[in-house]
Amino acid sequence: QREFTQKKTFTTWINSILAKHTPPSVVTDLYIDIQQGHLLLDLLEVLSGQHLPREKGFNTFQCRSNIENALTFLKSRSLKLINIHVADIIEGKPSIVLGLIWTIIFHFHIEELARTLACTYNQPSLDCSSAVDSSAKASRSAKKSAKIKERWKISATKALLLWAKEQCSLHGSIDVTDFKSSWRSGLPFLAIIQTLRPGLVDLEKAKSRSNKENLKEAFRIAELELNIPRLLEPEDVDIMNPDEKSIMTYVAQFLQYSRNLRESEDDMQEKVKDAMSWLAAQEKKLAKLLIDTENETYYQKYKEMMSFMEAFNQEKKTFLPVLLSKRSEAELSKSHQQMREEWDKLISQINEWKAKLDQMLPSPLDGIEAWLQEVEHLQAEDLPDLQDPFKAMVVFREVIVMFKGLMDCFDSHLDTLQSFKNEDEKNMPLVLPEKLEEMKRRL
Repeated sequence: QREFTQKKTFTTWINSILAKHTPPSVVTDLYIDIQQGHLLLDLLEVLSGQHLPREKGFNTFQCRSNIENALTFLKSRSLKLINIHVADIIEGKPSIVLGLIWTIIFHFHIEELARTLACTYNQPSLDCSSAVDSSAKASRSAKKSAKIKERWKISATKALLLWAKEQCSLHGSIDVTDFKSSWRSGLPFLAIIQTLRPGLVDLEKAKSRSNKENLKEAFRIAELELNIPRLLEPEDVDIMNPDEKSIMTYVAQFLQYSRNLRESEDDMQEKVKDAMSWLAAQEKKLAKLLIDTENETYYQKYKEMMSFMEAFNQEKKTFLPVLLSKRSEAELSKSHQQMREEWDKLISQINEWKAKLDQMLPSPLDGIEAWLQEVEHLQAEDLPDLQDPFKAMVVFREVIVMFKGLMDCFDSHLDTLQSFKNEDEKNMPLVLPEKLEEMKRRL
């Protein structure tokens, strides 16, 4: 099933690229068509923008020579071609052919796109490799460069996932944690479409539909409205363990679309100006609210915060495309940089206000909140990327010990939260019911 899905997905992706070649060519059977080498060279020429040497004929020697030229070019780009040999490609071995095409997709499609997100998500950038290579220790530069490339492979996947999560987070509780079963419902695809092109999707209606209906609708809209090739079918995704590489290849096309959505600078500047005005108004509103509620009860403070956040989250939707623009720092105008700083400052003030309110929770809820935050922080933390397996195991054990220690309190905190009497001596509520429900959900 996995091999069948990959073959179909990769073939469609290749054909979308080969349509740009002069003259254009089409793959009908990937395992057979790749054996001559011409297809491979056509694909790499479009992706790299370079003219590659080739033999014009189709005899065994010429086919072998073309495949060798393609692999030599890939190696010159520092791509690792593990267990990929000319003889296996000439024979059309499925696992080898799919492995080669995935290497090409990852390098030329996913890595190149994810590179633009590196600054945003604080991932190590391949641009760092030049600094390593120019160091005094030239003898180790190649090894270091290879290690950076290997680290970036993980980071490129993570950057693409974070981008997808961010698009989905704008539309409520659509959670994306991987490139597998997270996409089965079809909702993440629809959420990304809605972010990129608001108004094309009815997410509320989608939540009551079946997985297959949502996937069918998402793929249809993406193809018709966004001109994104239909690499997948609903039955490829609505299964227990869908193919990760196929989904990554498809999702990367949405990121490509968002890259191409760059608006004209004049239009962008006008939007930045509007966003700055809105941010200034929100900052004033927040400052006034903090003063007005200074002597209020915790219940009233939290109620006012909920009211502010409800209005804030509704209004910010208008400005999110410009506020979350993924242009690199070098591409940003001065006003755009200032707007980004003001946005970060406002979010920081809101988070600080929330943190203070959490600290003001009545006992014993304040202790449970602090415990929850500690557990959540531990869960969210990535383990360090250690090459030494012994050191990695030591660090992993330390985390497990910490986690077990924290989880010793789980049952007592759950009992306390469920039995908490939410009223003061005057029979007035101490805490907003929404806050209690939120804590129970997190627990």
